[in-house]
Amino acid sequence: MMIALGLLIIRVVVGLTFMAHGAQKLFGWFGGYGPKGTGGWMESIGVKPGVPMAIMAGLSEFGGGLLFAAGLFTPLGAALLVITMLVAIFTVHIKNGFWTSANGYEFNLLLIAVAVGVALTGAGSYSIDALL
Repeated sequence: MMIALGLLIIRVVVGLTFMAHGAQKLFGWFGGYGPKGTGGWMESIGVKPGVPMAIMAGLSEFGGGLLFAAGLFTPLGAALLVITMLVAIFTVHIKNGFWTSANGYEFNLLLIAVAVGVALTGAGSYSIDALL
């Protein structure tokens, strides 16, 4: 019972946070810049073509976050989140070292660990996966 509740809290908080980041990229919500603004930034760091890559990142974050939060096809949702974080690490953060205070990959790695951990343990009994 407590494990299932713990997994639910982790899934919902992490999943909704990823969804919000995806919504920033896709729709310009929550202070985001939408596909054009995000795409322009992506091109400025060498990720091209920027707008399609921004849309792909936004869809991965939003869709993966939704699946993860709901506990629906949890390993797929986790994989989308992990791939997105790996791309962020290798295109933006790795050159800055480990620590988040220097714009390093510390936080991205933490999110990868959470996603992989939940994917390996299962979403818990308070999930759509458990109902299926």
